[in-house]
Amino acid sequence: MSNLYPVIMAGGTGSRLWPLSRELFPKQFLALCNEFSMLQTTVMRLKGLDIINPLVICNEEHRFIVAEQLRKITRLSHNIILEPVGRNTAPAIALAALQAVSSGDDPLMLVLAADHVIQDEAIFRDAVNQAVPYAEAGKLATFGIVPTGPETGYGYIQKGTSVDGSSICGVSRFVEKPNLETAQQYLDSGEYLWNSGMFLFKASRYLDELERFRPDILDACKKSLAHLSPDMDFIRVDREAFIACPDESVDYAVMEQTADAVVVPLDAGWNDVGSWSALWEISEKDVKGNSTFGDVLEHNCSNNYIRAEHKLVAMVGVDNLVVVETKDAVLIANKDKVQDVKEIVNQLKQQKRSESKQHREVYRPWGKHDAIAQGERFQVRRITVKPGEKLSLQMHHHRSEHWVVVSGTAKVNTNGKVQLISENESIYIPLGAEHSLENPGKIELDLIEIQSGAYLGEDDIVRIGDSAQHN
Repeated sequence: MSNLYPVIMAGGTGSRLWPLSRELFPKQFLALCNEFSMLQTTVMRLKGLDIINPLVICNEEHRFIVAEQLRKITRLSHNIILEPVGRNTAPAIALAALQAVSSGDDPLMLVLAADHVIQDEAIFRDAVNQAVPYAEAGKLATFGIVPTGPETGYGYIQKGTSVDGSSICGVSRFVEKPNLETAQQYLDSGEYLWNSGMFLFKASRYLDELERFRPDILDACKKSLAHLSPDMDFIRVDREAFIACPDESVDYAVMEQTADAVVVPLDAGWNDVGSWSALWEISEKDVKGNSTFGDVLEHNCSNNYIRAEHKLVAMVGVDNLVVVETKDAVLIANKDKVQDVKEIVNQLKQQKRSESKQHREVYRPWGKHDAIAQGERFQVRRITVKPGEKLSLQMHHHRSEHWVVVSGTAKVNTNGKVQLISENESIYIPLGAEHSLENPGKIELDLIEIQSGAYLGEDDIVRIGDSAQHN
């Protein structure tokens, strides 16, 4: 079997799993079903296939999260393409295909979404192996999910004639999300599969069909890759060229147009986890139908999804609810109405509240920071710096800072004076002082930062002679 080149699309910013999913930390980076995030699980699902390191395509705002999650599973190798803006799946796959053929190779690209659950991974790998000979022969294979009900939230694929008498068929047509009556008709006919958005094809075949049907997209992507900017583990495309690219899905641009599409049936417990109720359906439950995560106590409750991230959540005598607690928000919803969670997110955006965009805890390449408390003229953050990492040399016009080391050792440069600050020691950073923070040790550095001043915005940071990668 040929080496497979996995391409994992991790660019979504969905709001249906708020408050756990945020614009700057969407569901593909969440550990919803086990200790690993959905992105990490997608990568690890490929174990047992003949693959090379995956290429991950993500939004520029998510780059540090992706890099850190790949590093933790030893799959980080300058293999992240950054999209300066979202332009849907057809351009994203085109960037990957152009990158794949740039060295003269023509691999089989296995295109996957980073936010899908597949419960039977052995069946998934078998389906991929079944599709390989067809992709090698020039077909564009997609994976159709064997439907378990008249689902109105998915697109459908109508099967055509069987290929070689196998379960793999040509594609008669792609259809949009149907109403309930039409979905039931599709289910009863046995001719339709759910559209999973997963594909296998040669990089060159995808580019050939894109050039035939949407040369404007291909041209824009070629221009985007003409002048790459190296940046740590990232591949940065030309921003202006990519912004000019049309916004189009791979289904519309290629798969609905090509005469060489085939569909491979997949019955492996697939779920795109599009809502809290969908997550409840695939989660383990007690005898009363409750799925609980974290510190949860319940009495006389049934059919609930209860998730406690940081605090004790106690439930008494309730049924059919979703309750999700995070550091800065709590969601309580009827399980039958969870699709309306997006309306809460819309309200948060209209009010310009941070809870729609990010969690209290924010990841950076050097570590992370957590906003513990804030008030008029002060803000308190917990800062964690990874061993050997440092923050950029900087200064502030409107605030001073006091740092208290909780664990580890801090190397602090203040106006050229370098000091080592140990546990239970502190240092004061005056307003206007040039300063930097570094962890010279072998363990994580944890410190409490107290900011005080007339203005505490993140834009009151003047970086001095250091790259933005350490922001």
